[in-house]
Amino acid sequence: MIDPSAGLEEISIQAMSLVGTPYRYGGNTPDSGFDCSGLVRYVVLRAASVNLPRTTEQMGQRGISLDRSDVASGDLVFFNTTGRANSHVGIYVGQNRFVHAPATGGTVRLEDMGKSYWASRYNGARRVVAASNLPMTPAPSPTPPPSITPAPSLPVPAAPTAPPPEDDPIAAFANQ
Repeated sequence: MIDPSAGLEEISIQAMSLVGTPYRYGGNTPDSGFDCSGLVRYVVLRAASVNLPRTTEQMGQRGISLDRSDVASGDLVFFNTTGRANSHVGIYVGQNRFVHAPATGGTVRLEDMGKSYWASRYNGARRVVAASNLPMTPAPSPTPPPSITPAPSLPVPAAPTAPPPEDDPIAAFANQ
């Protein structure tokens, strides 16, 4: 199975690096503080070079809509916190958690989507970045240059299906 978040980890990492930044209505930089859409726009632009609109309503029309079971790290998650659809947005980082800028007096934080407040206000998710949008990195050469004799093939041990939680920096941060 292909991991839908493959290549999008930088979005989650960037978002989590901003945890603790003060909330400021209309804010869109770490120095000035962030509101929810300013945070998302800042992170996605820097991590994936995708320029999103400024408002949650407009962001909610970008990319592709996802079923709840298809949400992966780097996707945007939307909530109805004011009585209107998509009035709040955050960045999903895995393990049913998201990073967002909540409200005046708060800071950017990691939140559990399973908490009743968020679960009851969940509006949906959208994937606004595809792996093809990410900066290009050269693919490894499938064959060695002609002047190099390849070493004999050795059996490769099977990779574990999932990293242990202590080897997953996002999981370790999320479980603090």
